[in-house]
Amino acid sequence: MTNSEAALSYCGQEVRKYDKDRFLTALFAPAERREALFALYAFNLEIAKTREVVTEPVLGQIRLQWWHDAIGEAYDGTPRRHEVLLPLAEAIRQFGLTRGHFEKLIDAREADLTDEPPADATCLISYAEVTGVPLVLLALEILGVSGNAAADKAARHVGIAWALAGLLRAIPFHARSHRLYMPKDALARHDVAEGRLFDLKPPEGLKAVVGEVADLARGHLREARALRRDVPRAANPALLIASIADTYLGVIAKQGNDVFAPKVLMPNPFRQVRLGLRAMTGRY
Repeated sequence: MTNSEAALSYCGQEVRKYDKDRFLTALFAPAERREALFALYAFNLEIAKTREVVTEPVLGQIRLQWWHDAIGEAYDGTPRRHEVLLPLAEAIRQFGLTRGHFEKLIDAREADLTDEPPADATCLISYAEVTGVPLVLLALEILGVSGNAAADKAARHVGIAWALAGLLRAIPFHARSHRLYMPKDALARHDVAEGRLFDLKPPEGLKAVVGEVADLARGHLREARALRRDVPRAANPALLIASIADTYLGVIAKQGNDVFAPKVLMPNPFRQVRLGLRAMTGRY
């Protein structure tokens, strides 16, 4: 373990290892709020990996119910002895975090247990919203930005855009486990057979589907940035993930919407530089 790793809490280490992008954004938060963000993002990792760590849907439901119960106990002031729950309970107490946001995040992960692609773009946006937006809203609360209409609207657009960008980059990973999150109607329209995709032989039409979803993500980024003048600067660390989403979408576009291209799957060396520049100028 390096000295820098030793200096990090368990949650900080987990987020740096498995969610490096959000880890980087948290570094721009005030020091006294950073650990709460790490706990929040570590919680998200725990529920988001449910589909990967269970062999049957019923086991996933049991795991998610465990988290439901555990969050309830955290709000009751009797958190379970768990490396993520204890610091998360402290963040809940210290910053008065909204319980409903946690419950929405947990409930949203039940959709992952069905392995059924969204029917259309509207269903995809709904999935992106419930899996991404409550997390950004909770981050805003940790940063002391609560009840600001512009910040909340920006959070919605940023959360959706980030989720969509993530789903695009994860297509190869999901295909290996015979899962797909692209809209069924778009797949049919562009003659993309799931079987070929699951054999890791993506049809040419997949690029068109990726382009459509990427355009949706860019539209939400534009909507978020249109609100920037009315968003308190304190909200920036929660919204900076928009900058990384922009970077990833740019790489996908440069690769001709081929999400199986090696450069799409590699960490982007420029994301930290862009992140720093946007943070310094109060942009996202």
